[in-house]
Amino acid sequence: MPDIPSGGAAVSAAVLTAAVLHAVWNALAHRIHDKLIGFALINLAYTGCAAVLVCLTPLPDARAWPFIAVSAALEVLSQLFLLRAYQLGDFGQMYPIARGTAPLLVAVASVTVLDRPVSAAELTGVLVVSCGLAGLALADGIPGRAQLPALAAAVATGVVIASYTVIDGTGVRHSGTVAGYIAWLFLCQGPVLPLIAWLRRGPALLDGLRPVCGVGLAGGVLSLLAYGLVIWAQAHGDLASVAALRETSILIAALIATLLFRERFGRLRLTASAAVLTGIAVLELTHP
Repeated sequence: MPDIPSGGAAVSAAVLTAAVLHAVWNALAHRIHDKLIGFALINLAYTGCAAVLVCLTPLPDARAWPFIAVSAALEVLSQLFLLRAYQLGDFGQMYPIARGTAPLLVAVASVTVLDRPVSAAELTGVLVVSCGLAGLALADGIPGRAQLPALAAAVATGVVIASYTVIDGTGVRHSGTVAGYIAWLFLCQGPVLPLIAWLRRGPALLDGLRPVCGVGLAGGVLSLLAYGLVIWAQAHGDLASVAALRETSILIAALIATLLFRERFGRLRLTASAAVLTGIAVLELTHP
């Protein structure tokens, strides 16, 4: 990870860049018809890139390893839930639900678990962003009973995302090396999804990998870059604000859903997007 100068502007720029990359890799994953193959390729890219990075970065401090282990397990769990959500639901609805539940949960955890005070302005910003994200998620109406399994998977994804966000925000501060923390985190989680895919499909998996290999691996590299930027930001900025700002990826995802997947944007989505931008402005004002 490059040595980016610390400060509010650099943190915001890193998180917003990560938001764009995150939306793009999720769109690439969703475009692959066989979602299990898509996620297996993404994780193969994690493994390959991380294997190189661990040779070039310092070993994290011993205090960080419990955080790395728990976060890696939660990252795998979140991908399994997200994979299921994408198998059952539409990208334009599942992505915002999965991402939109995290900021408020992180803010609450920052206060109740980590005993880190959050100012009234920051809490207002997080609430406004979260409300806007909820509006984006429900812009097409309240999901019916048939959509409940997909909804449950998306919400579960958001809960797990909030959990590992808090864990990484703490663990990286104990690691002594942001790049080393990122490298070992992805190396620990990377092989799990490909192994699961192999156990389910066997040698037939290789035939499914070939046609979408480039797209899947590109998605993995983008994902690693995105979360690497987020972890760097967590090491230099406020946890709740970083968590809220990164969810602007939903704005990008909404545009992708409209332009690429031909999903209707609509007035409600525009209003919800404006609410997200308002929340971001409030958060920015708290970090001059």
